Amino acid sequence: MSSEPSIPDFLYGTAWKEDRTAALTELALRAGFRGIDTANQRRHYHEAGVGEGLAAAYRAGIATRTDLFLQTKFTYQRGQDHRLPYDPSASLAEQVAQSLASSLAHLATDRVDSFVLHGPSSGYDWTDADAEVWEAMRKERDAGRTRLLGVSNVSLPHLEQMESAHSELPAFVQNRCFARLGWDREVRSFCRERKITYQGFSLLTANPEVVQHLPLVALAREMNATPAQLVFSFAHAVGILPITGTSNAGHMKEDRASLNLTLPPELVQAMESMAG
Repeated sequence: MSSEPSIPDFLYGTAWKEDRTAALTELALRAGFRGIDTANQRRHYHEAGVGEGLAAAYRAGIATRTDLFLQTKFTYQRGQDHRLPYDPSASLAEQVAQSLASSLAHLATDRVDSFVLHGPSSGYDWTDADAEVWEAMRKERDAGRTRLLGVSNVSLPHLEQMESAHSELPAFVQNRCFARLGWDREVRSFCRERKITYQGFSLLTANPEVVQHLPLVALAREMNATPAQLVFSFAHAVGILPITGTSNAGHMKEDRASLNLTLPPELVQAMESMAG
């Protein structure tokens, strides 16, 4: 039997936690999360703190490294602050290698399960810089330092350009998911047709109009659930691997419990078209 951890059913996102990162990472593992999403981008993440939380969980016997799915990201310099995880004068390929080596040190592991390009260099096109970075990421994968590759914050044209350039397509696409834009329907459709796992973030924070939608609130009450749980259950129903970044222990348990909800198909359809 393979010791590879399967793709988890939920990811815990570690952005914007700062000095609470270690404690919240450990708390998420205690709550049952086995997928951890981070990035080597000190501006928004404290990746070394994630590593501290993992170490505490290992010591406490909550989980072992082989139980976990660890995902980190390479972030271009324009997305960083002054605390860079690489030499800015190095080539992009060298920056990718330096960033991942730093991540492996932060997380005290010899490989991650997923290494994600945090966002293309242009908001419009898949550029030569992106192609260089993607090739460098593939080399890291082929060298065994990551198991899978992904891209984040991408549009449908980015993915179509990747495909038309005959690039290897990612195993994951991770995007912010807005209900008013159809929950990123076009990108999700592209992913579904190519068996790419779509990871959705900001499912709650980007969609207050859904979480506060009175009929949904009433329905959640009838189902003895929360509106947030309905959103996460909906995400699973339509093939979105959800990311939650909650700092609340009770919400962590509630988010996990959403996996046990089964929404009626008509509710899934209503939520799919609610604002998109």
